[in-house]
Amino acid sequence: MLKKMIDLQPSQVWKHFYDLTQIPRPSGYEGAVIEHIKNFAIQKNLEYHIDDVGNILIRKSDQTGREGMKKMILQSHVDMVPQKNSDKHHNFTRDPIETIVDGEWVRADKTTLGADNGIGVASMMAVLESKDIKHGPIEALFTISEETGMEGAFGLKPQLLQGKILLNLDSEDERELIIGCAGGSNANISWQYGVEKQSNGKTFQIEIKGLKGGHSGIDIDLGRANANRLIVQLVMLLQEKCEAHLYSLSGGNLRNAIPREAEVIVVVPVEKADELRKVAEEYHKKIVREYQGIETDLEVTVREHENVDWVMSINDQIKALKALNECPDGVIKMSPSMKGVVQTSTNLAIARIGKGKCEVQCMLRSSNDLEKSKLAGQMKFVFDAAGAKSEFDGDYPGWNPNTGSYVLAKATKTYKKVFGTEPEAKVIHAGLECGIIGGVYPDLDMISFGPTIRHPHSPDEKVNIASVEKFWIFLKNLLEDI
Repeated sequence: MLKKMIDLQPSQVWKHFYDLTQIPRPSGYEGAVIEHIKNFAIQKNLEYHIDDVGNILIRKSDQTGREGMKKMILQSHVDMVPQKNSDKHHNFTRDPIETIVDGEWVRADKTTLGADNGIGVASMMAVLESKDIKHGPIEALFTISEETGMEGAFGLKPQLLQGKILLNLDSEDERELIIGCAGGSNANISWQYGVEKQSNGKTFQIEIKGLKGGHSGIDIDLGRANANRLIVQLVMLLQEKCEAHLYSLSGGNLRNAIPREAEVIVVVPVEKADELRKVAEEYHKKIVREYQGIETDLEVTVREHENVDWVMSINDQIKALKALNECPDGVIKMSPSMKGVVQTSTNLAIARIGKGKCEVQCMLRSSNDLEKSKLAGQMKFVFDAAGAKSEFDGDYPGWNPNTGSYVLAKATKTYKKVFGTEPEAKVIHAGLECGIIGGVYPDLDMISFGPTIRHPHSPDEKVNIASVEKFWIFLKNLLEDI
């Protein structure tokens, strides 16, 4: 596999990306990859600094003959989203990513690839070790834990960075220059419930799986199914038609990924067992029709489960299912000023019911702070009816676009010079660290760009090989032109 990766161009980027795939680096476990980057800096005789939260900054002086050029900051995050198919045995804290060169794409074997944001990290390392790129002084900032709350960006101190231009390498469509993004916050909801003893029912485990999932910002407008939403609606049907009592529910595992799988354990009267299978089968047919052309591998499986002694009390079950079903999810509002851009959304990301406790986590996104606050209020209202406690944290600002930006104009001119076409300046409905970094360094002039990555935050993640080469060529030329 290494030989295949090395054969790809540009080799100086792919070699570093391959190294990154061999270092486990899910959010919260970045120690090994930071150590790898530190050792790289030592080997290349480059100045480095690790700050209090664990970000690493490497400085490289200007190339000969480029004195007086603007000091630039390159920035990417080192962590990756850990997602895998249920039939894949993989420990993201211990196992390397198994990469596959698949035609025009590089992907992983049933796990996330980590091209988000590993290609950006690899490209920064390639710039730092290069001898032939003409550039001014560079600061390369590698941040931690972007995917779980942007802790690295939030932990930056005002005195760390000296540059005035920042190139964030964390975007996912080659030929796009990102100049703004949505802000976000997390909803953490929990409550206790009562239980009832049961002894005469039949117990079943029901799974919904095979969904595409994806990034809860970039992919939220693609009409993909949310496994938590589907499983809740199925249990409501079983409650109505089969007198189903809920023992447990589990779906999703990351706040910024659309949940792909969910399962429940329910108990029904023995005489309703056949009816349960029939309802589940009919429901499967219904949602396959509903998501035709979108969710091509959607499965609903039913199997008998060992009997359980306790179930959720029926009154608490009704309230919990109602709240979960009414929880806002998906696109809430499209931008009135930018065609095709989502302005406000939320993702019913994680749902857990079991052992007397319900827990729900959602991610709220909006480029409008008032709308984000209103959405939080609606969510709280829904769960208040179930007796829940709702807390909102991890709030981070959006990045307001600056269409008069010097670096945007320069990047547009450079792209057209190199490729003969104009790039597209866009605002995206995803969280980038630019908004947070810009809050600490308000005078920064920023853009974001990257190669073409599809289905980030899901096991279908893949990066287009040709776009990595174009991204690299553009980055080199932009550094020289600035």
